[in-house]
Amino acid sequence: MRRAVAVRLSALLAAGALTAATGVALSTTTASAAAGGVTGYATQNGGTTGGAGGQTVRATTGTAIHQALCSRASSSTPITIQVEGTINHGNTAKVSGSSCNTAAGVIELKQISNVTIVGVGNGALFDQLGIHIRESRNIIIQNVTVRNVKKSGSPTSNGGDAIGMESGVRNVWVDHVTLEASGGESEGYDGLFDMKDNTQYVTLSYSVLRNSGRGGLIGSSESDTSNGYVTFHHNLYENIDSRAPLLRGGIAHMYNNHYKRLNESGINSRAGARAKVDNNYFEDSKDVLGTFYTDAAGYWQVSGNVFDNVTWSSRSGDHNPAGPNPTSNTSVSIPYGFTLDGANCVPNVVAQTAGAGKGLKVSDGSCTPQSPDPTDPGPTDPGEPTDPGPTDPPAGTNLSLGAGADGSSKASGTSYGNVVDGNTGTYWSPSGSTGSVSVKWGSATTVSKVNIRLASGSGTIGAYRLLNHDTGAVLASGSGAGTVSFSPASLKKITLEITNASGTPRVAEFETYAS
Repeated sequence: MRRAVAVRLSALLAAGALTAATGVALSTTTASAAAGGVTGYATQNGGTTGGAGGQTVRATTGTAIHQALCSRASSSTPITIQVEGTINHGNTAKVSGSSCNTAAGVIELKQISNVTIVGVGNGALFDQLGIHIRESRNIIIQNVTVRNVKKSGSPTSNGGDAIGMESGVRNVWVDHVTLEASGGESEGYDGLFDMKDNTQYVTLSYSVLRNSGRGGLIGSSESDTSNGYVTFHHNLYENIDSRAPLLRGGIAHMYNNHYKRLNESGINSRAGARAKVDNNYFEDSKDVLGTFYTDAAGYWQVSGNVFDNVTWSSRSGDHNPAGPNPTSNTSVSIPYGFTLDGANCVPNVVAQTAGAGKGLKVSDGSCTPQSPDPTDPGPTDPGEPTDPGPTDPPAGTNLSLGAGADGSSKASGTSYGNVVDGNTGTYWSPSGSTGSVSVKWGSATTVSKVNIRLASGSGTIGAYRLLNHDTGAVLASGSGAGTVSFSPASLKKITLEITNASGTPRVAEFETYAS
């Protein structure tokens, strides 16, 4: 393990104006959502929908959060918990129930699934209190601040991790959060964002991690290599000593992040890990990529990064930086679509979008921040009727007829080929509520319009993206079924990626048109 390094704090954290409140859980009839759409590896393995389609409650204390979890019909009943106010040790008690396994002094998401925790109103501050995810799956955490969680001193919580995941965790999306400490291990702090003991399919997006000795790790030791498939994008790492992140085994994808003042080391790929590092901006930092504090080598694929006032140490012993001119020493295949902002605009776009309280703004893929689409709210009322799509197809020839099809997953008894057979009585469904299906051709084909038809009994598509599978570019996004137009694109494969749904979608036809 790396020796402790005192963090170099350049500014004290603000005390925060939020005050503790008595928790009250209020039932509502509509569910609020993780807006902007899940991205990265959290879209894989059936996708991440959190509490979509379930009840929404409001909580202003940690005890109320636990009560909301424990009041569900089962440990997998979907729920969205809207949090406002300061959550701290004084208002976070253990609550018992058959649908939960909680503890005092920590927000415990243990042995549960299908949960969204989202900050609302004047904001949600978890003050000296960590969020622990254990033996759980399909979790969304959004628009919250977690501050000054300690593993030593007083009070302690969550082993010193702001957000920690362990023991078979699957499909977690953490988005627009702010994770802060006030020093390193010698001051009582540990990691801001840790994953260990077989944690997979995680995305951290549009978030701020700052003023800590350790940004986070993927794998707790050189033998803990069952973790991985993690995406980090549009995040700010600022004033971090090391572990931005530390990756032991597994695969991670880092793109469009702004790394500022990494004091000792940055992305530490080791023990056979593979990191894909695309279009990031590294600034005023040291040894931002490499294998450090071990002789168990890791690997990286680099492209489009900017190194602004980055210094590199000489290679010696267990210290092997990738610079001063980093080159790729592996190749990493990414299974999901993504659009890269140019690295030079990353500091600006991240400054406007990353962290809690930024209005959930995201990048449009061309360096321009934008607010979430109000027509893409995510989870919908479970009583909403299915939209079967238009009865009349667009004019012209359906190019999907006779084309091939594949996808990320399919439910038992369904087929990818059913979306290109011209028969609305057959359909493809993902193995869960989210997934992707593609139409493909042997040669480049120009497409500018898509018509999605849903079969009878289908769940509702809450959010989707249409991707140029050849390049990863997003052609269009929206919700529901029907026809969507976009700028003509010449491609061999087009993908419908369903990122949010109420129920299980049944896509009868994925029609494509030239105009």
